Amino acid sequence: MKPTATALALALSASAVFAQDKVTIEFAYPYSHLFDVTYQAMMPAFEAAHPDIEVKFRATYESYEDGTNTILREAVSGNLPDVTMQGLNRQQILVEKGIARSLAPFIAKEADFETEGYHQAMLSLSTFDDAVFGLPFSVSLPVGYYNMDILKAGGIESLPTTWDEVIAACETMKANGVQNPVFWGWNITGNWFMQALMWSQDKAIVENGHVTLDSPEALAALEQMQAIFTKCDMQNLDWKAALASFSAGEIGMMFWSTSALGAVERSQGDFDLVTGPFPGMDETPRGLPAGGNAAMLTSTSEDPRVQEAAWAWLKFITSGEGAAEVAKTTGYMPPNKAANEIILADFYQQNPNKQTAVDQLPLLRDWLAYPGDNGLAITQVIYDGIERIVTGEAADMKALQEELVEEVADLLPNG
Repeated sequence: MKPTATALALALSASAVFAQDKVTIEFAYPYSHLFDVTYQAMMPAFEAAHPDIEVKFRATYESYEDGTNTILREAVSGNLPDVTMQGLNRQQILVEKGIARSLAPFIAKEADFETEGYHQAMLSLSTFDDAVFGLPFSVSLPVGYYNMDILKAGGIESLPTTWDEVIAACETMKANGVQNPVFWGWNITGNWFMQALMWSQDKAIVENGHVTLDSPEALAALEQMQAIFTKCDMQNLDWKAALASFSAGEIGMMFWSTSALGAVERSQGDFDLVTGPFPGMDETPRGLPAGGNAAMLTSTSEDPRVQEAAWAWLKFITSGEGAAEVAKTTGYMPPNKAANEIILADFYQQNPNKQTAVDQLPLLRDWLAYPGDNGLAITQVIYDGIERIVTGEAADMKALQEELVEEVADLLPNG
């Protein structure tokens, strides 16, 4: 039977009403090369569960620092997204400035929040003054990526466990004609590898508001970096160039976040890829900084429907179902227990290269932010100092340490 004109009119009217009832929220996240594929994998399930919500994706942040700077600017201009993804070490400044909204009212309405995988250890990563301001989305640790074809060609069968062994492997590879044996991720966001060398010695880079660059452990970290850079003849590559070179089979060893494993595997050339634990300074690391990010509610809308839509999206991407896609498409570990214990029960056994970071979880330590409003500027000071080691401009590590201590002190609230 053909539909009548009245029936067609009613159908069109209903469609128009549905379209008008659809709520649009805006979302921003970092690292498109890592996470684009993750959100693409998530969207079908979210759209099926929430047909009345449209998620508008903003331009991605280049890095966690870029993400925080962008949000700070948007707070001034009144153009904040409804949900933002921020580095775990960049949450506090958004809380202190009143940009991030407490999630307590939304969590209070959830009947089975903990049984859905949101356990206390997860929530503590985004808890400030006893209130939850974010839901952690992914957790990463530093690992080693190895081209076993290159290593074995030089007679290297075992993965290095210390930086001295890494340097020895570099010497072997150079003698075997490898021009760039290693890439060591000094330029990763938030001085993460500097903190990794500090935590390896069980030393925090911030203690009681004091940045501990004046410590013996900080000097040892600088000296260790210099040894790796100079003795391995490491080229000063940015991340994308390093990834391309490693994927092409030109670099034997790469040290970076486990978060990039999915991207590495997707671009990998024809060689045997193996991941291994992050080497230590003469011994197994005593700690490593937890990288990763958390979803935060930054919506300025007072419309309850927009707020509830933003919460629905924020909760979905950090849920067991959403977090499982993080593990499948990247090398990040999902902090949601439901993802790890139920959905991914056999996943890590079937993906041993992703198991490496999981095995290092007992070493997990805080990825620390620098105190005060100049935290991002302190990050840049340390970044610039390390780059001077890479380029050979800085040769005296004690002198460099003294310069960094003085520059950072000028940026701290307490001097």
